[in-house]
This record gives sequence, structure tokens and C-alpha cells, in this order.
Amino acid sequence: MKRRFNPFFWLVLVILTIIFAGPLLAIVFTSLKTGVETRTTPISFLPKEPTLQAYQTLFASNSQSPLGLWFLNSLLSASAHALLVVAVASLAGYALARMNFPGKRIVFAMIISTLFVPGFIFMMPNFLILNSLNWLDTLWALIVPGAAGAFGVFFMRQFFLNLPIELEESARIDGAGPFRTFASIVLPNAKPAVVTLAVLSFLANWNDFIWPIYVMFSDERLTLPVGLSRLQGAYTTDYPVIMAGACVAAVPVLILYIFVQRYVIEGVANSGLKG
Repeated sequence: MKRRFNPFFWLVLVILTIIFAGPLLAIVFTSLKTGVETRTTPISFLPKEPTLQAYQTLFASNSQSPLGLWFLNSLLSASAHALLVVAVASLAGYALARMNFPGKRIVFAMIISTLFVPGFIFMMPNFLILNSLNWLDTLWALIVPGAAGAFGVFFMRQFFLNLPIELEESARIDGAGPFRTFASIVLPNAKPAVVTLAVLSFLANWNDFIWPIYVMFSDERLTLPVGLSRLQGAYTTDYPVIMAGACVAAVPVLILYIFVQRYVIEGVANSGLKG
């Protein structure tokens, strides 16, 4: 049967596209303008004379703004943090979903209760712990804190609850132990949830701004979001350079999502609220 044309549907779709894509296009176009053009009125959406001057200024790294080091710090910390979150959350989520032990419900309730506590409350205790470990101003201060977050444990637990338990029972009949069953049977079937959690953890660490300011002191150890904020002067703001930095920071995230979007959609769809 031929579908009827619905103009209201397309109108809503166009409006939503403008709402979501408009700011992104504004960032890209602003990065192609000169500093003078961004301060002239009336403000134009498209650059009158496109130029790559902002990108040339951005990549002209020096001791005050080592863009390459900031980018590498963000990439290393976000990647290592995502791997650590997946390792901790998958093991804890599997234990809470499949294993029986005394106080299981109490432990799960205590983990979930931390979701209702504002994250800023944990900043000072985490800072004191890192200080005692001599991890301040190192990448460990960005990688380890938050690796045992309640959301990851809850997310993986819900996914494991939806996996057919017959897969694990057949593995046990063949003589596989708990860790062998988890590594060979459960984890490969949980790839959508694992990828989704890894992407969410990567994005959270990549975009974090407050915590790196709190624990990183050296210019060469800053992450990209914090480093880009240093490009803003005390009395003037070079908008094209800042927008060019925003475009550079968005590239790895866009590339990552292009390759894993199928797993993300499947992981969210399969991680219901069972149990």
C-alpha cells in the first residue's frame, strides 16, 4: 500500500534538524571566519571570506598551548577509563545478575543509591585519596576515579538479566567454570552492551571539564577541553580559534560513533528494565 504524504511529519523533521544541526554548523562556519568578522554587526551565519587562519593558529603549538599533548592526554585517559569501566561494570553486573550470595539485594540497593548523590560530593574524598597515592597531576587521576560507577554496573546487570540462561547452563554441563563461562559465553554475547558502555564512558571522560581542572596543574598534562579554555584571553576572545578547537575535539567522537552506532542502538534496545 502506498504511503500517504504527511507534511506535518516533514515539517517537524526539518525543525528538529535545524535545532540539532544549526549550532554544529555555526561552530564550523565560525571557525572559518576571521576574528574581525566575528565581531562585526550584523552577524553573518556564513563566512564572507572563508579562511583556515584559526586552524593554523590552533596547530601552531608552543609551550603555552601544546595542542598535540592535550589531544593525546584526552585520548589516552578517555580510552583507558572506558576499558576500566567496562572491566569493572561487566564483572560486577554479572555477579549481581547471575550469582547468589548473602546480602545481594542490599549490595545492589547500596550501589543504586549512589546514583542519587550529586557527583560534586565525591570530589573532595577522591582528591584526598589521589593525593595520598601521589596521583595528582597524572593521568591516573583522570582514569581511575569513576571507574566503578553505579550506572555501568546497573546497565550491564540489566543486559545480563535479558541473556538466555540456557547458554550458561550448557557451558557448565561441558565443564566450564564461572570465569570461563563469563569470558567465553556471556561476554561475547554482551558485545552491544559492552560497546555502548565503553562509548558512554569515553564520551564522559573526553568531555569532562571540572575534574581535570581540579586535579591537573601542569600545562602539558591538561586535557583538550581544559586546554582549549586556556586559548581565551583575559580581555579578548578569539572565537574562530576556540570554534576550531571545538571542531578538532568533536572529530574523534564523530568517528567513534560512526563505527559503533549499530552496537549502541542494539545495546540500548536490549538493556531493558527487567528484574
